[in-house]
Amino acid sequence: MKKLLLFALSAMFLTGCTMKHEVKLLDANDFNTEVDGKNVSLYTLHNGALTMQVTNYGGRVVSLWVPDYRGSYENVVLGYNNIDSYINNKGERYLGAPVGRYANRIANGEFTLDGKKYELFKNDNGNTLHGGEFGVDRVVWDIKSVTDNAIVLNTVLPDGMDGFPGNLDITMTYTLTLDNEFRVDYLATTDAPTVCNLSHHSFFNLKGAGNGTILDHELMINGKVITLINENLIPKGTFLPVKNTPMDFTEAKAIGQDINSYHPQMENGNGYDFNWVLNKPMGEMGLAATLYEPKSRRYMEVYTDQPGIQFYSGNFFENRYEALALETQKYPDSPNQKIFPTTVLRPGEEYHHTCIYRFK
Repeated sequence: MKKLLLFALSAMFLTGCTMKHEVKLLDANDFNTEVDGKNVSLYTLHNGALTMQVTNYGGRVVSLWVPDYRGSYENVVLGYNNIDSYINNKGERYLGAPVGRYANRIANGEFTLDGKKYELFKNDNGNTLHGGEFGVDRVVWDIKSVTDNAIVLNTVLPDGMDGFPGNLDITMTYTLTLDNEFRVDYLATTDAPTVCNLSHHSFFNLKGAGNGTILDHELMINGKVITLINENLIPKGTFLPVKNTPMDFTEAKAIGQDINSYHPQMENGNGYDFNWVLNKPMGEMGLAATLYEPKSRRYMEVYTDQPGIQFYSGNFFENRYEALALETQKYPDSPNQKIFPTTVLRPGEEYHHTCIYRFK
């Protein structure tokens, strides 16, 4: 209680006004269970003006409370209020979760590495999406450490899981910084040649979860081309300039402005579901996107060291367009696309990935 009061006072100081709604924490008892012989719990982090709750089942962010310009708080990510809804989920599988070992799609659920063909679990129209049947979103992560503002989780995906080679050791760190950032850091190693492409899949609505659609959110994406896709959302191995298309977010615009415009790519995606090639040096941290909600005046910047970002506008939600995902990553289907940045990870190498969601 003392920590929460100090948090509330610091938030009032940072926003310069009196808070009108307090943070409504989920009950940890609703997340305490056991899965596959491992304990599942709920953890609460706070720093600056942010409060976040995380479960080690799937390493999921279940809530993220952010103030608006008046100091009123809303949870800006979609999530469930109990662990059973995640375990027995019949709706959107990836709420708040990391995804991998290969984020996005791999065509036909197969790839060849060092002359050997690997057959993967197909879970998306004959393709493999976000790692297959299991992936990092359906494992119980081990907790390495927890502080007031950070949690470090670890898991090892076994060799052969969903068809992928190599035991992949992943350490993931969530940090809330004093700059009002939600920071995600990945470090992964392998004992055999494999592919690795991790990402974070929170669904954001800066009005607050359940408070309407994201169509009036103003989005900027720092990319001038997308990876061209077919009707199954698989890259064709070529790029499409976004200028004079509905996919042009080089200057901020309302998401709903062009979402119903005709374009063959929009027909394929049933809305926005594309990978933008980021306009920054490969491997360097840089701005990927910005998102602004005019009523609350919440503003979010996305930074990453990855070469691409997938913008998904919630096209297949029961409540269509109720939230969006901005997933920093390498390009989809890279194991089958020679001209794309490689996702191959070998023994002795380290995979690194940082994504920052900064709130203002």
